[in-house]
Amino acid sequence: MHRFTFVLLLSLLLNSAMGQAPKVLIVNAHPDDESGVAVTVYKITQELGGIVDLAVITNGEAGYKYSILAEKIYGHPLTQEAVGRKYLPKIRKKELRAGCNWVGVRKIIHFNQLDTHYTLDADTVLQSVWTVQKIRQQLTQRLTKEKYDYIFCLLPTEETHGHHKAATILALETVKDFKGKPPVILGVSTGTKTDTTQKIFTGLEKYPVTSLRQNSSPAFQIDRTVSFGHKNRLNYKIVANWLIAEHKSQGTMQTFMNQGDYENFWYFDINKPERKEETRLFFEKLGKTPFVK
Repeated sequence: MHRFTFVLLLSLLLNSAMGQAPKVLIVNAHPDDESGVAVTVYKITQELGGIVDLAVITNGEAGYKYSILAEKIYGHPLTQEAVGRKYLPKIRKKELRAGCNWVGVRKIIHFNQLDTHYTLDADTVLQSVWTVQKIRQQLTQRLTKEKYDYIFCLLPTEETHGHHKAATILALETVKDFKGKPPVILGVSTGTKTDTTQKIFTGLEKYPVTSLRQNSSPAFQIDRTVSFGHKNRLNYKIVANWLIAEHKSQGTMQTFMNQGDYENFWYFDINKPERKEETRLFFEKLGKTPFVK
């Protein structure tokens, strides 16, 4: 065995044995939402030897409008609504698995809820589209069985898709009511180096569980632009781009999802204040992990 490989494997085994390797669950509404945290996931699984699972609430069948470039690939006129809704669930599950394999996601849990249409309204989704109690029950079962350290979900800002908001609200409610030791739950957003304004978000007024009044700015950050490799010509944005490239049925992914320089993490108020330092140390370690060949 190559010495580098032996040292790496020994390090991963020691981390796991000492309980240092993190265990994370991502809760998303659609296949492809995981791209916003691609580099963090890669660093956790490939450089810290941790475990990341992904819970996806819908199959993303409402994404048919952006499938024109994939029609020749998959042999169906996917931009026709009836056709897209028929074939996209299977297509998008396959694309998701390919992207998740690249960043090291262990398991994908599909909840197979309806992806009806684009909306900014979370209320409609929670009250009349998804079977909310079943989703929360399934999430609770996952938390009980797997004992995750962290949950990642999308930051539920006002301008965010209502399905994204709804998925995060359900994850937060599940953590809030969890009877065991709850994981730390973090909201994820991306940012660029050209954005000079400090983003402030305090939560959704109608959903107090989303409160960020005590932590209204990102608490932690992973820099996708960190360089490595020969003459430092590579950086971690490649990781995000390769994952995004698997989602060929969603053409707009290439135009905006790969522009982020940072993956930002927000510490929801429902988390215990004393666990913020523990989380800070986790991200500090994550930020220092070297690229693993």
